[in-house]
Amino acid sequence: MNFTFRRKRISGLLAVAPAHEQSFLGDMKNFNFPEARSRKLMEVMGYDKHRLVEPGVCVSDLAVFGLQHLFDRGLLGRDEFDALILVTQSPDHFMPPTSSIIQGGLNLKHDLLCLDINQGCAGFVIGLIQAFLLLEQEDIQKVVLINADVMSRKTSPKDRNSYPLVGDAASITVIERDPTDTVIHANLKMDGTRNEALMIPAGGFRLPCSPETAVLEDVGDNNFRAKDHLRMDGSAVFNFVQVEIPPMIESLLAFAGASMDEVDWFLCHQPNRFMLQKLADKMKVPYGKMPMNIVEHFGNSSGVTIPMAIAFNLGTRLTKEHFRVCLAGFGVGLTWSSMLMPLGGLSFCELINRP
Repeated sequence: MNFTFRRKRISGLLAVAPAHEQSFLGDMKNFNFPEARSRKLMEVMGYDKHRLVEPGVCVSDLAVFGLQHLFDRGLLGRDEFDALILVTQSPDHFMPPTSSIIQGGLNLKHDLLCLDINQGCAGFVIGLIQAFLLLEQEDIQKVVLINADVMSRKTSPKDRNSYPLVGDAASITVIERDPTDTVIHANLKMDGTRNEALMIPAGGFRLPCSPETAVLEDVGDNNFRAKDHLRMDGSAVFNFVQVEIPPMIESLLAFAGASMDEVDWFLCHQPNRFMLQKLADKMKVPYGKMPMNIVEHFGNSSGVTIPMAIAFNLGTRLTKEHFRVCLAGFGVGLTWSSMLMPLGGLSFCELINRP
């Protein structure tokens, strides 16, 4: 599915990372695995440090902290946006919607559309698509898109395949109309037949949490997790990325009438460095045009890795410079989506820590 949007832009971006940091070397103590092999895994995958929330911290806490930071600094008025979109796969509760909790926690206006979207790795691009669609309404002048996940709370510390790479984070993106004749192209694909490649088996109504689902099981190679924890089929996800993402981006560029050389930055979801290197190789994209350093500094925060990559690698440059960027998200669902857009002239672009 293809999308075309005109006269829309990102006008500000804030990334929020928990201040608490853990190292892979520290995580190794929880693994029943030879240290030499763990260090090899660290080198290949790009593991080093990851940011994790403290016990009890939820998505709404990260979002409220980030929005209050923008309000306090005068970067965003609490009454100047008309829609609040939250993209998360780790909500505070089944009900009410976490976006409503954020609205209430900040005492935002009642004339505000609050919307939760249950998406993960492709969630930033999907959230932008939804924001651009909302801006087609006359009464919606500005949209705040929040991407946030605290997946460390659903990942087993004894699962070497998942825990070292997972990270928690949030991002707040301000989207509004653009007076210039901006054109944005996007595409989106979904394949629910492969839904089991990334999932948390227990916790919903299909399989409620219970003492039985909390029991750690040896799932192979001395990795231990429960049905309450994140399960990832690494080989299936790797093959999915290598097979589906290059043609998706090629199709996007053809749809937009653009070439690879016209793209300044390829800002992709970051599962790990190894996967992105292989993707860049297959697409013949220079490593310097595809940042791969988020997992090693912050961990894989699902849909937040793209805005995190923007804030960490481009930062204040985006307040002065303009680039043509290709965004690409891919993962849980399975879902994959990409977007070609101009990015620059932002009023703010920064990364902050939440104590």
